[in-house]
Amino acid sequence: MKVGYSDPPGQQTVLGQEGSDSNACVARTLPDSLDGCYREAEDEEEEDQPLSLSWPDTNRKRLTYLLIIPIVLPLWLTLPDVRKPTAKKFFPISFVGSICWIAGFSYLMVWWAHQVGETIGITEEIMGLTILAAGTSIPDLITSVIVARKGLGDMAVSSSVGSNIFDITVGLPFPWLLWSFFNGMQPVQVSSNGLFCAIVLLFLMLLFVIISIAACKWRMSKLLGFIMFMLYFVFLVVSVMLEDKVIACPVSV
Repeated sequence: MKVGYSDPPGQQTVLGQEGSDSNACVARTLPDSLDGCYREAEDEEEEDQPLSLSWPDTNRKRLTYLLIIPIVLPLWLTLPDVRKPTAKKFFPISFVGSICWIAGFSYLMVWWAHQVGETIGITEEIMGLTILAAGTSIPDLITSVIVARKGLGDMAVSSSVGSNIFDITVGLPFPWLLWSFFNGMQPVQVSSNGLFCAIVLLFLMLLFVIISIAACKWRMSKLLGFIMFMLYFVFLVVSVMLEDKVIACPVSV
């Protein structure tokens, strides 16, 4: 769609070009649209700047600084910041190193969640369905929010769906394959009280998600968000009841 203008009484509306960065400023009125565009451009320019560990100016940024410094500091010490012109050629090192750090942080997260669960008397299954599931989904949430604010709703939805597909088809079988390779190709024993029913429930949830999106005319609305929350709550409750044997799964694995 070409760039155009419409002139309703008392205001002027800007239409952006599809596929361009101006989509984030589509259908905003002037001069508010210009201010919004300038602020977004400044935010994007700030994000592209190399990482700085200097003490922030505002209290809010200082609190965020103190919370994330245990994670940011080792990354800053070990990985080249490819946003610096002199470090762009080291992007393979940053890429591989980032994956290694993700593996390390993931191991620590699972270990700490296991220890906390044992301390306060929560089973591993419950910790996995709640704490670990939420922790691993936060990066997907952040990226989806960022691209959705830029007007890329399709990318936000496909990111969340694609990450789950990657977890199931790569995240699970690859470690199992490594374990089998180093243990004489022995199979990995997986035991769960309601694993079969949980898988069936996941397929039903997927079906309900597609139906709810179609019912909302393929638009991301507050109603669709409420339906998604309710579907997750139902899945969480049923899965916990299966693991605690409150309800029995007819097929045991």
